Amino acid sequence: MTGSGVRPIKKPWFKKYIREYWQLYVLVAPAIIFFVIFSYYPMYGAQIAFRQFSAKGGIWGSEWVGLKHFIRFVTEPWFKILLNNTLTFSIYSLIAGFPIPLILSFMINEVRSKPFQKSVQMITYAPHFLSNVIVCGMIILFFRVDTGMVNNVLKFMGQKQIDFLVKPMIFKHLYVWSGIWQRAGWGTIIYLASLSAVDQEVIEASIIDGCSRFQKIIHIDFPTIQPTIIINLLLSLGAVLASDTDKIILLQREVTKMASETFGSFLYYQGIINSQYSYTTAAGMFNNVVNLLLLSFFNWIARRLGETALW
Repeated sequence: MTGSGVRPIKKPWFKKYIREYWQLYVLVAPAIIFFVIFSYYPMYGAQIAFRQFSAKGGIWGSEWVGLKHFIRFVTEPWFKILLNNTLTFSIYSLIAGFPIPLILSFMINEVRSKPFQKSVQMITYAPHFLSNVIVCGMIILFFRVDTGMVNNVLKFMGQKQIDFLVKPMIFKHLYVWSGIWQRAGWGTIIYLASLSAVDQEVIEASIIDGCSRFQKIIHIDFPTIQPTIIINLLLSLGAVLASDTDKIILLQREVTKMASETFGSFLYYQGIINSQYSYTTAAGMFNNVVNLLLLSFFNWIARRLGETALW
């Protein structure tokens, strides 16, 4: 039929792949079903952000109010405070915390003693398994004004004891550095896994040429794991309006509320405590859309500057 100018009919490609790789589709099916049921299907409920939700009428029976809740949220007197606090925590965490796992991974990778290397990895990675409740309990225990270890040290040194937990200017430091302590080990593991891909022949050649350890890190190790660094940076920048809500709520005091209230904690109090479901859904949707736009923007910049990007 090709000689007469009529193209042959092609069978659908997906049938061929399903028939040939059906075992792989069976393996991935539970994950797909999970996300469809628990992530995509519930998204229809996001429409309550545009409705005046009432439990009696349900989602479809509630009054449609359009962008009313979005306008209310961005014109809220608290909005500027929430935005400022959220950005402060996120940017502070990014600037202070992002380089630490990278530096730590380079240092551990240069250790020649394997037992010492494994011990350092275990010690730095262990806090990752602690929940925020435990971490906040440790912070409260260490920084208590009467029996806290930090204040006992200050008292021993003849200094005045400080109630750290009610100081608004100290709250962000407790929040950020406790988070860095928790996550540094996890980031280190990721970078160490990437460093294992460094070509040993290149390393041996650099040693023969008289390359120092610092030069090896700069010219061999760093370029090798650069794609991993960029991906982690993009993910961090895409979550710039996110925060550890549970940690903020657990550490928050009434006198530190102005300096500690973020989008996450505000939505918790308004949605769970005050039952303003439509309003908090709109606020949460606004937060997620902004994060998505930021992630897309930084991903576009990364794509323009190099080949490494999320998509």
